[in-house]
Amino acid sequence: MMLKRIVFLSLAAPSLMLAQTSGEGMPVVTLPEARHRSISIDPDAVAARSRVDVATSQRRAAFTNLVTPNLRATTTYTHFSQPFFNFGTGGISPNSASATFDASYSILGAGKFGTLKSARASLASAEALETVSRFRTTLETDAAYFAVLADHELSRVAADRLRRAEEQLSIARVRVIAGESVSSDSLRLLLEASRARLAILSMDSSLTTSRLRLGRRIGLMGPAEAAPLDTILPPQLPMSEEQAIAEMRARGPDVEAARAEEKSAAATILTARERYLPEINVGATLGRYDSELFPDALKRNQWNMSVSLPIWNGGTRELQVARARADRSVAAAARADLERAAGEVMAQAYRGYLTARGGIDLALIGVTAATENYRVQNARYREGATTIVDLLEAQVALSEAQAALIRARYASRLSLAQIEALLGRRIFETPSNNPNAR
Repeated sequence: MMLKRIVFLSLAAPSLMLAQTSGEGMPVVTLPEARHRSISIDPDAVAARSRVDVATSQRRAAFTNLVTPNLRATTTYTHFSQPFFNFGTGGISPNSASATFDASYSILGAGKFGTLKSARASLASAEALETVSRFRTTLETDAAYFAVLADHELSRVAADRLRRAEEQLSIARVRVIAGESVSSDSLRLLLEASRARLAILSMDSSLTTSRLRLGRRIGLMGPAEAAPLDTILPPQLPMSEEQAIAEMRARGPDVEAARAEEKSAAATILTARERYLPEINVGATLGRYDSELFPDALKRNQWNMSVSLPIWNGGTRELQVARARADRSVAAAARADLERAAGEVMAQAYRGYLTARGGIDLALIGVTAATENYRVQNARYREGATTIVDLLEAQVALSEAQAALIRARYASRLSLAQIEALLGRRIFETPSNNPNAR
């Protein structure tokens, strides 16, 4: 009687467990939509775009400062308590008014050329870093998206495991009642059903977390659902490992950003060295003076030209040059290290994709073998030709083979996303969101 009660409770529990899974009312996004939304709101991506805007304004200001003079208009009106001689009107007046328009231009020695070169290098660096940030953001979004899909499929595997355990448990109960098997078979199957329920709880918890992570990545306060992708076997990469490494060294966004940083540091040296040149400035002033608010009594214009030779300023220029050289040395070392590391990083991602892709073929074979083995063991157990231990081993092996296939499939997608992030471009079209495509 105790065994019958346990079996009854085990059969009644699954419906309560599965009823907790619900995705109604949850927004569903495709992979391209998730990538686009994450790029628009990710703090790192927003910061990278802001740096590009600032660098663009900096280059525009440096170019404008190179070709245009500085202009300033000034007007003053002053009232005194006692009249005085106003040189603008040539008479006695308690009021004084003036209006001047100044124009000045630095021909040499102001660091204009170095500033312009540095601004251009800074813009190139900001654009390269923006590309790096964009692909890193999409890589993290892809990982969150694939995690939702993988947890979905792993939940279905756990549910199938529970369904098989329940079916076997009902058969074992009948055989125990009929005296064809011992009660330990039912207890073993009851334990397997309990483990399957625990696996469902674990997968549900993981799925909830994955949905919340995906929702955060695309700017939602709550969870988001990922639209299913096709299960087509990932294609072969259209380039060899050596070609991928060479492309990363030549045009990889990380390497390009390091080169731009080195150029920016070199431009800073030019700016510091321009401080050794003579400073040549020209200027002009248009002045109007009177005792009225809008002066017009006296018109006086002037122009000037100044040449100054900086000789010694306490070593400040030398210190700036030394710092600029040190920054360039550090930037050059970082760039060279990234170029050397391209082989290691790309080889790891490239071979990771090959391994994951090969794992899919192996996992497919494993699922086929495990399915057939479970079918045989199930039939033999129904006929009393095998033990419950063999049946349980076949059942667990089938669930593990199905889970291995799911992990291999999404590991290959994530490995491909890593290669694309290293190259800074898409290798294939975005996977289809049609789950029926094969």
